[in-house]
Amino acid sequence: MEKIKITCDSTCDLTDELYKSCGADIVPLGVYVGEELRHDGVDVTVDQLYDYVKKTGELPKTSAISEYEYLEKWRPYLDEGYSVIHINISSAISACHQNAMIAASEVSNAYPVDSLSLSTGSGLLVLKAHELANKGLSAADIAEKLNELREKIDCSFVLQTLEYLQKGGRCSSVLAFGANLLKLRPEIVLKPDGSMDVGRKYRGSAEKTILDYVRGRLENRDDIDKATVFVTHSKAEPQIVNEVVNVVKDYGFENIYVTTAGSTISSHCGAGTLGVIFFKK
Repeated sequence: MEKIKITCDSTCDLTDELYKSCGADIVPLGVYVGEELRHDGVDVTVDQLYDYVKKTGELPKTSAISEYEYLEKWRPYLDEGYSVIHINISSAISACHQNAMIAASEVSNAYPVDSLSLSTGSGLLVLKAHELANKGLSAADIAEKLNELREKIDCSFVLQTLEYLQKGGRCSSVLAFGANLLKLRPEIVLKPDGSMDVGRKYRGSAEKTILDYVRGRLENRDDIDKATVFVTHSKAEPQIVNEVVNVVKDYGFENIYVTTAGSTISSHCGAGTLGVIFFKK
């Protein structure tokens, strides 16, 4: 049987336990804190990033993984006879997938997959890749299957601040001012092409807007695959996360995983962001 190794960008935001259970190896994105280059999940924490923004008023800058970094991660496995499946953050958001494809063109048996998603939306594909490998599918067939499954990812999140989108040039100052003044908390939805769009807008406290968002994503739907759901957040209050988990339980999901967004994702969304992410049927 073909030996398969799963690797992924650090933006998949799975827990250490899930990465270990999948045997997945992580390739970290770069994060510039001022002039200093650090690496997501390695030598920079989300708390450090938020402290930096608070003190300087400037956002950290994220850096895509280079072709060299991908090859450095993959070559030891390829040399041992493994085929590599790699899961990338959406190509509409980052140059990671483009760089992974260039790296793959220089070797044999490396299969980068554009998740067209982010955070645990990409993480869902990591879990699926592991499941399919255990069923004995070839690496080429797994990559093909993941390219089909990515269309079924339902990835969204609700923001508690527009400061990070505004500072990152993804939201105009006027929109940010108006939304903050009216206490609007926008839902951000990943579109089929992997880009981000604004969905519903919620109003009120963090607790109210997050719970309204969760119910708004889950209620009155018959197209949800109830096998797995991620509740992924960036420094949301623990009691709110617990309330979300209780709400999600009422919708009959078999596996509920709570994960925290890493430094790359958090540097673009800000504290208090929370998403519920799952497959559609």
